[in-house]
Order: sequence, then structure tokens, then C-alpha cells
Amino acid sequence: MHPPNIKKILSSLPDSPGIYKYFDIEQTLIYIGKAKSLKKRVGSYFLKKHHDNRKTAILVSRIVDIQFTIVETEMDALLLENALIKQYQPRFNIMLKDDKTYASISIKNERFPRILSTRTIVRDGSEYFGPYANGTMKYTLLDLIKATYPIRTCTFNLSEANIKAGKFKACLEYQIGNCMAPCVGIQTEAEYDQSIQAIRKLLKGNLGEVKSEIKQFMQDAAVALQFEKAEALKKKLELLENYQSRSTIVNDIKHDVDVFSIVSDDKFAFANYLKVSNGIIVQTQTFEIKKKLDESDEELLSLAIAEVREKYLSSSKEIIVPIPLDWEDSGLTITVPKLGDKKKLLDLSLKNAMYYKRDKLQQYELLNPDLKVDRILSQMKKDLRLKDLPAHIECFDNSNLQGTNPVSACVVFKDAKASKKDYRHFIPKTVVGPDDFATMREVVFRRYRGLLEANEPLPNLIIIDGGKGQLSSAVESLKELGIYGKVPVIGIAKRLEELYYPEDEFPLYIDKKSETLKVIQQLRDEAHRFGITHHRNRRSKNTL
Repeated sequence: MHPPNIKKILSSLPDSPGIYKYFDIEQTLIYIGKAKSLKKRVGSYFLKKHHDNRKTAILVSRIVDIQFTIVETEMDALLLENALIKQYQPRFNIMLKDDKTYASISIKNERFPRILSTRTIVRDGSEYFGPYANGTMKYTLLDLIKATYPIRTCTFNLSEANIKAGKFKACLEYQIGNCMAPCVGIQTEAEYDQSIQAIRKLLKGNLGEVKSEIKQFMQDAAVALQFEKAEALKKKLELLENYQSRSTIVNDIKHDVDVFSIVSDDKFAFANYLKVSNGIIVQTQTFEIKKKLDESDEELLSLAIAEVREKYLSSSKEIIVPIPLDWEDSGLTITVPKLGDKKKLLDLSLKNAMYYKRDKLQQYELLNPDLKVDRILSQMKKDLRLKDLPAHIECFDNSNLQGTNPVSACVVFKDAKASKKDYRHFIPKTVVGPDDFATMREVVFRRYRGLLEANEPLPNLIIIDGGKGQLSSAVESLKELGIYGKVPVIGIAKRLEELYYPEDEFPLYIDKKSETLKVIQQLRDEAHRFGITHHRNRRSKNTL
């Protein structure tokens, strides 16, 4: 039997690429793995019987906790796994990676830049793309660049003075069409830079423009009856079609950076840390901060940054964060990105923090269900702009068939759960025919007149299933009873899930995935079910 929290973690794993870490009872890291789908890969360890592999069976028997980090692509997962295995050397990772570095493609920082494959990162202003754990992909890109963009391969110093002095001669590469001879001035620097810009787009994964250009080259070759060249370009295009966009390797960042993000609620905050070195994510950790006072995200993030940088002895001169920080450190750059590679890194960090928060809260709520109730009610109070927690909610709905056997239902939720013993049916007494507005006016009046006469507590929120008309009718009854303004009331439109407030012209839209909307939808559906069931019973009885 596995610990109960393992089943909960497995159910919450995303169907995304990433790396996973297994910990034993002493919280020692015993295994690191990568996955194209974390949900499928990690789940396979616990769903299968490992009779044929004793080592795997032993590993699974010792797992008491699982942590994971989401990345953008499977290639990212491979590179991050490689870096973490080297760093931690977990016991069950017996096939340790060697210390080789993966190759990158470099655009050299020089006049008429060369495109090179390299395993060495030199901080001379050159751009590096990759690294490429898959050598086939690297050579595919280099071959594609060579076939479509004639780039020089010589090591000459092509300064303006040297070219004007006629120090060079066009070589064989020019004769066979692999180079346009910028060394003798046949190709200008501006023309050459156009090719470099296209190559940069290709290496960064912006494939749309590049593919359009290749298609145009292919069509031009076919028109010129150069069918072999057109066929070769077609094959390159097919290879490019199979090439997924680049991984989260940050080509625009030529120095080490630390990335931090934070998500919080009333009691806890969860911060994520990504360390990026040479364009690769080499370290990741998400941790929990328990609030003692009403600390702001800025205060908590500053505390987390200081602690993590000291723990990992980070010397990065740039920190990427989601909010401005009031730090006075002349040697440190604080960046709050809005676009580009840095923003993508920050979004990835934030995604990991949110997953971690969700998993931790689920674990806490499993042990203490009251925490879930408090969280949902607090979220509803915030989303619906209420003064008090909506611990007691009542929802009204009308049911009739062409005006026959009309019935109204009032369902009650207490602490975000159905309280069926408090449900009530109302058969309209003063309304003739299918008049939803008059029916709503009558049943709301009867319901709360009864509560006031019995001296019973009023709800914290009233929900009217219908649009502005039904809501206005309910408001009329509340005003007549003198309780309008004392109890919040809202209407929910069925088609677009719009929430209407009295005397407010514009509806409120809540995130479709929010728990607030889910609770309101449950109330509305339960009221409809309860009302239509009683309506059918009455109709059947009358028909009989």
C-alpha cells in the first residue's frame, strides 16, 4: 500500500512535459525522471506490477512523496533531468549522465556573422541557440540554413577596410552557390543581415515566416525547372514541419539569471525558483511560506529571494520577478518582464507555483475539510463583492409547462454544501398563467415573510435563476418586507453565465473555472432539478 497522499498527487498530475522527483520516508531524493506526460509516466509506476524488475519494485515501495516541475517541451525535460542528476546523483539513477555538454548553434558576434555548431559558451556577445540533446535536429537545422541562406564559412576578418583594400578573392564556395562573396563586396552587409535575421527566427522557433520563404524558394526553383533543388527544399520543409518550436532555452539571455514567482492566499504563499544558466533551466524548487501577519507578496518574495540565493550560493546579477521590488543593490538588476523570453520564463515559474499551491491545499483540505469550506466561502465573498461570508445561500427557480402546474423551488446551501432538509417547494396562489416575474415576486415574498415571522435567520446571499426581470421582481418583494439591502441578492442568466446585481446596468463575469461559479451553477442546477421533479409529479398526478 502506498501512502494516501500519493493517490492524491497522482490525480493532480498534469498531462504536460516535465521532470519528477521521488522522495523516501526521510525526505531523501532517491530518483529523478523526465516525462513527455507527467500524468501517464508517473502513474505507470504505481498502476503496474513490477514483478519482472526488482529494482523498480524496490524504488516504488520506498516512495512517500512526489514533486514535479512543468516545462514547455520534452527536450526541456531531458536537459533539466540531466542537470539535476549531475547535481544530486540520486541513488536509483544508476545510469548517470556523463559530464558532456550538449551542442548549441551559435551566431558569432562579428561583421558578416558565421553560423557554427559549438559545445563551448564564450561570453563575447555571440548568440547561442539550443542546446540540442538530439544531434539529428541540430544537423537538420544547420543543413536547412546552408540550403536556404548562403552564409560564409571562412574565418577572414571581413572589416570594411579589408574588403575595400581587396585583400580577399571569391573562393569555391561562391562558385558553387554556398556563399554570396561578401568578402569581395558582391553581397552587402545589409543583404547579409537579412539572412541572419531569418536564421535567428528559425532558431528561435518562429517558423511561420521561415516556412513561407522556403515555399517561395521551392516554387521559384520549380518555375526555373530546377526540380532537384525544389525536391531538396521540399524535404527540408518536411523536416521543418516535424520540428517543434524551440524549448524554453532563453537565447536572448546571455548571462545567468534567477527567476522567482509567488502566489498566495490569506494563510499561505507559494514561491517558485528557476535558475537559468547558459540559457538552460538547471535548478528548480517550489516552497511554502506560512503567513504570520498580513504580509504582502512583495515582502514574502523578498524574503524568499534572499533565502534561496544564499542557499544555492547564487551569483546571478539579474533577477526576474512578477512584481517590482524595493531593493537597493547596485550590483543587481531586478526585471519585471512584459514580453519575450523572460516573460515566458516567468510564466513557466508561475505555472509551477500554482500547481504546487493547488496540490498542497488539496492535501491540507483532505486532512481538514473545514479549510476547504473556508477557502471557497472566502473566494465567493471576494468574487461576489460581499460584506459577509456566504455561509447560507438560497436559490430560487420557477418551473411550468405552458403555464400548467406551475411550481417554484427554493434550495439551500450551507457551508457550500446542499442542505436538503431546508429545501422548499412553493405553488403560486395569486398568479394565473405563465408569468415568471409575478411568480418570482410571490414566492420570494412568501419565503422571507415566513422566516421573519418565525424569527429564523436570513440567508447571507439570495440567488435568482433568471435575468434582470426575475431579479427585479425579487427585489420588489425584499423592499416590501423591508430587508432589501440587508441581504445581498443576485441574478444568474442561463445562457452566458452572467451575474446581475440590482441597480447595476452591466453584468459581472466570473472566471469559468472558478469555484465561485461552480457553486452558483450547482445551486442553479439543484434548484432546477428540485423544481422540475416536483412539477413532473404534480403534472402526472393531475393527468392521472
